[in-house]
Amino acid sequence: MIHGKDGWFVDDDGRRLILRGCNLGGDCKTPYRPRNELPTREEFYDWRSAGFVGRPLPEAEAADHLDRLQRWGFNVARLVVTWEGLEPGGPGAYDEGYYDYIERLVALAGERDIRIFIDPHQDAWSRWTGGDGAPAWTLDQIGFNPRTLHRSGAAFIHEETGDPYPKMRWPSNYSRLACQTMFTLFFAGDDFAPGLRIDGMDSRNWLQGRYIEALARLAGRLARFEAVIGVDTLNEPNDGHIGLADLSRLERAMSKVGPMPSPFEAMAAGSGFPREVDVYGIKGLSQGVIGREILGEHGVSAWKEGAGCLWRREGVWDESCGKPVLRKPGHFAAVRGTAPHFAKDYLRPFARRFGEAISKAAGSGRFMLFIESVPTVSRPHWNGSDSEACGVSGAVNAGHWYDNLTLYLKRRIPFAAYDQEKERFIFGFRAVRRYFAEHLDRIKRRGIVDMDGSPTLIGEFGLPYDLDRAKAYRTGDYRTHVKALSSYYDALDANLLSATVWNYSASNTHARGDGWNGEDLSIWCSDDWKYGRTETGEPEDSGGRALAGFVRPYARAVAGLPLRMGFNRRSGRFELEFEPSPSSAPGTGRLTEIYLPDLQYPGGFGISVTGGSHRLEDRRGHTLLLVEVAQGAGTCRVVVERR
Repeated sequence: MIHGKDGWFVDDDGRRLILRGCNLGGDCKTPYRPRNELPTREEFYDWRSAGFVGRPLPEAEAADHLDRLQRWGFNVARLVVTWEGLEPGGPGAYDEGYYDYIERLVALAGERDIRIFIDPHQDAWSRWTGGDGAPAWTLDQIGFNPRTLHRSGAAFIHEETGDPYPKMRWPSNYSRLACQTMFTLFFAGDDFAPGLRIDGMDSRNWLQGRYIEALARLAGRLARFEAVIGVDTLNEPNDGHIGLADLSRLERAMSKVGPMPSPFEAMAAGSGFPREVDVYGIKGLSQGVIGREILGEHGVSAWKEGAGCLWRREGVWDESCGKPVLRKPGHFAAVRGTAPHFAKDYLRPFARRFGEAISKAAGSGRFMLFIESVPTVSRPHWNGSDSEACGVSGAVNAGHWYDNLTLYLKRRIPFAAYDQEKERFIFGFRAVRRYFAEHLDRIKRRGIVDMDGSPTLIGEFGLPYDLDRAKAYRTGDYRTHVKALSSYYDALDANLLSATVWNYSASNTHARGDGWNGEDLSIWCSDDWKYGRTETGEPEDSGGRALAGFVRPYARAVAGLPLRMGFNRRSGRFELEFEPSPSSAPGTGRLTEIYLPDLQYPGGFGISVTGGSHRLEDRRGHTLLLVEVAQGAGTCRVVVERR
């Protein structure tokens, strides 16, 4: 079992762990399809027929994929599931076949010593609001008509627009009516929409209750698998309208790309009053207004016939002389006279409620709770008393980090980066490298300060593989990707951080990427496998992309306190320095484990250990270096060099 202590993951032997792995996988955002093409509109709106068995790995291929991850040195996977997949047909209509499939997949991972934590994934609420996650019936229950969300401007949906999908447009849905409304209701419906009742309950308790019950059922079924170490509360939760001071202005946005309405403009357009709104794009060295565009269609409502806009019923806006009029611009600015704090007032109580249900289903102390907050906006807050109260074994700071400039431009500029938290550009090769390490250190410190010493695992990071208009797909040259990934892992090593790269999609192709909103971040691609491209010379690893960037040595378990770890990809030099714990003396069996991949050492390696001795275990595709500290050693230093 694994638990958290003083900012570290710790095993039953007291060794500090570094967990490295991937997200399985990006295609879990959409139902399983034999081919990774865009569904027709008819298929898209036939949500009751959707099934997720086979996501992330078709069962007949699962063992081969997991063997590959094991060879690449991954000792953890963030297993992506969706609420839609668990409960697709309606409240209480669970897909038992999907639950069964997840159990079988977890068992296969455990056989390969790959630990699992469950990621209930969402982006922009659901597929029908331009993202993924929640079932369609959640929208129906609060009065939305999923079939008119795109036309009314309440969402921007790939299945409605067809190809090509505009680059990184999907985050703009967080500023559209449907997504903002659903998150507001999920976290604070009782405060801001008290008139809405579902089955006699306020919308917060009803929506959270359905979601938590679906995940608790899964946690209960997975409790018997030792490989499963925890459950994430919710991928990248959003604060919706909560705390907005003036609905007539665009106060915050996850990303400013494309038409960006103010909340009031979104409400009006969603009720059939088209609005001319600002269009954002790259302007100079930042995102700025590049034009204007009409959002919505006259007379087309996002709401079901007879329902009408929820926010109009709550008195936020009304119609006067045939025009929409904002009545309460500060409706979401205060609760009982106090400005709301999303992380403390809403996210933390939700996480506690979630943890209580997970513990009740799986057993007290069985799982760790992985917690994240709104990216770049608010920090999760947690302490030991929270864990004790809800019965989890501890919490994990599971925030995400991306090289945003590369992600949004789909082009790597090695001497430039953009810090989205501080809204500033960084220039210079060394400055960019320092920024990567410094930003990850910020996230790590939040686990220490705001989460009472919880360990940090960067739940997502990565880069698009279709950089430079997918040049690598034509040439087979992934050197740019290797350099980018190496810089990310260098920053992780500098902070001794655990992390799961986004992502491994078994269905990835050059034509359709990860199969969702034009994203293509998978470290494996079936087309590269078909073409036999490999950096290792081993056919079984064909399909791995830019392997030299992420298949690299690292310390998996340290019998003491890690002080420093680093790898120079060009020279092949790996260094680890740690302070042995008193209980790691010879004969205790507490060994430090270091993963050494054949990929980085094709001609072998030399090893130097100061303050201890070592032995080697040959494994498929890699070597495991086991270090035993010497009696009385104050520090232990391990150096591995390429021959």
